[in-house]
Amino acid sequence: MFTGIVTDLGTVRTLEHRGDLRARIATGYDTDGIDMGASIACNGVCLTVVGLGEDWFDVDISAETVSKTNVGDWAEGSRLNLERALKVGDELGGHIVSGHVDGVAEVVAVRDEGDSTRVTFRAPEALAKFIAPKGSVALNGTSLTVNEVEGRDFGVNFIPHTKEVTTWGGVAVGDRINLEIDTLARYVARLQEWG
Repeated sequence: MFTGIVTDLGTVRTLEHRGDLRARIATGYDTDGIDMGASIACNGVCLTVVGLGEDWFDVDISAETVSKTNVGDWAEGSRLNLERALKVGDELGGHIVSGHVDGVAEVVAVRDEGDSTRVTFRAPEALAKFIAPKGSVALNGTSLTVNEVEGRDFGVNFIPHTKEVTTWGGVAVGDRINLEIDTLARYVARLQEWG
């Protein structure tokens, strides 16, 4: 489990196709404190550490994960939002995030509003019903509040701090973004189906 509060910006060093996709990710984390088999959210995708070095970790990514996320867009040099798994007693500053991406949204508009940036995303049709104004979503692993919703489109405001400490400072129209809907929204919708 994660909180959607990004704690490091990683960089893809290498990508190697060999059965699964192996990615080596440079990190500022103290890798002496990372165990083999640990979970790290990489742009919101919960991945398992399979190799460690002084300033990097390796993850294997299945074809299923590549097909359901934006991992297929990664290239050497790509910047990634990173978050270590939640520990008992950690501050829950965002919302509960599983790291299981539900689908890929597309950036359809970007506009500055003062020092902040308003970004409009288009959700996949099957996920749009789970997104509500003032609700939470995880986008590329970042816990965010939805400002407005119109059909499949929804808007999020990025303050300067978020743009500085995550990959959101470089967002552009056409970007494909990992979307994880709020767990609570998923269960409320499921309960209504049985109501």
